Amino acid sequence: MPEAAAFAKANPFAAGRDSVTGRVALEARAVHVSDVLADPDYGATQLQKLGGYRTILCVPILREGAPVGVFALTRSQVRDFTPRQIELVETFADQSGIAIENVRLFDEVQARTRELSRSLDDLRTAQDRLVQTEKLASLGQLTAGIAHEIKNPLNFVNNFSALSSELIDDLSSVLDGAPLEASVREEVAELTAMLKSNLDKVGQHGKRADSIVRNMLLHSRAGSGEHRPIEINAVVEESLNLAYHGARAEKPGFNVTLTRNFDPQAGDVDLYPQEITRVLLNLISNGFYATAKRGAAANGAGYEPTLCATTMSLGDRVEIRIRDNGTGIPPEVKEKMFNPFFTTKPAGEGTGLGLSLSHDIVVKQHAGTIDVISQPGEFTEFRIVLPRAAASLAKSGGEE
Repeated sequence: MPEAAAFAKANPFAAGRDSVTGRVALEARAVHVSDVLADPDYGATQLQKLGGYRTILCVPILREGAPVGVFALTRSQVRDFTPRQIELVETFADQSGIAIENVRLFDEVQARTRELSRSLDDLRTAQDRLVQTEKLASLGQLTAGIAHEIKNPLNFVNNFSALSSELIDDLSSVLDGAPLEASVREEVAELTAMLKSNLDKVGQHGKRADSIVRNMLLHSRAGSGEHRPIEINAVVEESLNLAYHGARAEKPGFNVTLTRNFDPQAGDVDLYPQEITRVLLNLISNGFYATAKRGAAANGAGYEPTLCATTMSLGDRVEIRIRDNGTGIPPEVKEKMFNPFFTTKPAGEGTGLGLSLSHDIVVKQHAGTIDVISQPGEFTEFRIVLPRAAASLAKSGGEE
């Protein structure tokens, strides 16, 4: 009886006496009608004509005592269903109700499980960040002690290498006027030149070691300068200009297209301006390095180096994004990039403390977050989110 089924689906019966399903919905019990044509209350005549039935049995599917569905059995002739048959249908309806309830409960459990899984992922992310922050804090204390111990003898090495180099110049001047044989003079000149070259190398590596020690001390420092409300767009703009002109001064042939997407509503943030500038300079300089590296690999074959700085108001927070279209970051590097002393740059070009220090400044000094997304060979984007009261919030231990 497909026509009857289609009609019943398109015209659901409300609770009432004019249909058997309506009576079931009204009374929440099985209803058995021997002959619908002989029933004075029966009004579903159109359905009866389409179905061609005379005897009908309707049994409710109950959930917590309320009907949620109906089983309907019909006969084309007037012939009652036996009590046994009615009992079997009622049992089947009960089992169906239990199955439907189990499906509903399963769906609820699945939804709750997904919600708990998301919460667990968020908790693990927060825990990982906390562990990273604590590791950096412990390492900061350690590096501070080491750096202070190293700095004094390092100053001695640097100062005396410079002084010894000057003394060699003085010695050469004195020997120029001394009556020496040509072979001796040549040998002395060769030895002094070699000695001066060695001292120059000592001085060069001493300065590099001094730079590492200074960065170690910066890494261990809790904060520098005074925090104050400052316009975040101005800080990002100043950092862009400083980094760009610094890169141009270091490599006159350097060039990159700078784009700015500043949100006028970004407004003021309470922060340590020097420290956030340090973070931005590091991220922008890394971006310049990546674009230069990709440009060298492309050898000018249609590659346009670009770096974009974006700010956005997030209500009680502010977002800063620094995106470059450089070499990108492989996943194995991304996992370690905030670790102290980790660098992929050649020896002498990086200390490996820049990103670690940046993480410290954003997370510990400003109660913010710093994340990175990257596609190797395509782009890298750093995302910093700072609370409006960043420095004050961090100072109070993250409590507003």
